Amino acid sequence: MLHLITGGTGFIGGTIARKLAMQGERVRVLDLVDDPARLPEIEFHRGSITDEAAVARAMAGVDVVHHNAALVAQSAAGQRYYEVNRDGTRNVAAAAARSNVGHIIHFSTTAVYGLTGPGPITGYVVPRPIEDYGRSKLAGEIAMKQLSEEASIPLTTIRPRVTLGPGRLGIFHILFDWIRDGASIPIIGSGEQRQQFVHVDDLIAFHSLALKRRLEGTFNVGTDSFGTLRQDLEALIAHAGSPSRVRPLPVWPAVQSLRVLHALGLSRLTPWHYRTYHCDCFFDIQPLLVLGWKPAHSNLSMLKQSYDWFVQHSGRGEAETAHRAPLRQGVLRLIKTLS
Repeated sequence: MLHLITGGTGFIGGTIARKLAMQGERVRVLDLVDDPARLPEIEFHRGSITDEAAVARAMAGVDVVHHNAALVAQSAAGQRYYEVNRDGTRNVAAAAARSNVGHIIHFSTTAVYGLTGPGPITGYVVPRPIEDYGRSKLAGEIAMKQLSEEASIPLTTIRPRVTLGPGRLGIFHILFDWIRDGASIPIIGSGEQRQQFVHVDDLIAFHSLALKRRLEGTFNVGTDSFGTLRQDLEALIAHAGSPSRVRPLPVWPAVQSLRVLHALGLSRLTPWHYRTYHCDCFFDIQPLLVLGWKPAHSNLSMLKQSYDWFVQHSGRGEAETAHRAPLRQGVLRLIKTLS
């Protein structure tokens, strides 16, 4: 089978590409940048999902589409979110329909749910995104579902929690950098909120299950072992041997300050970040356990592993993709210095 992975140079897409290639599958990647560590047997097509012709060329002869390409939350992309996450996804779905592919696996995001209140997010929670990133991703889901149904293509939609593992940087670059340097770690709210993560290996294990069984539907994927945000951060700080301390901030002033800093272009923390991180955000994964999938990593184990990778690889060049490159800290660097 020939697999097309859009966004196949990114953190999740690149992991899928390597795994499939190592299993002897034929793999093609469509992305804007190449990975210098790409396996030679992986075919690379340079292009954007917003380019219909580039998508059509990459789709030729494809049996399975793994759609990962997107502008992520920290892009602060405004209207561009919709051009890529909605319209680009529609291009991928339309090309897949014309090519009669056999299965589509679409990676979406927790951000489609918006603010859900305390307690777990279940399959009964109706998505109500609160900002442009989440809205654009939900619009992309809708376009993908409509076109795949019209073409009778089995569709798996995966909504993962924040994904961690070796090589994951992005917004976590800020956290790890501050802990390594012993700075105080400000958090919005008391820290008693429960924030669930998922290890990339566990996410790909579910992806493999969905691929093997051609699962149809929408699946929320996260670990089943996590504490409060404060507990997990304090345990990570202890693991790092850092003098850092978690410093809770009152919600309203913190959110308003981050809103202003973001509007002025001084902070890369977007509305999805500063409007949600003081709230519970975790999935009920019982439906996945029933399918036979079981996560191997806890929040803490994946935080430790990701932090250790960061320390070992700090300063080395990595592929410049959304979750694999350091995030510019802007005014947060000054706050770090003063903390």
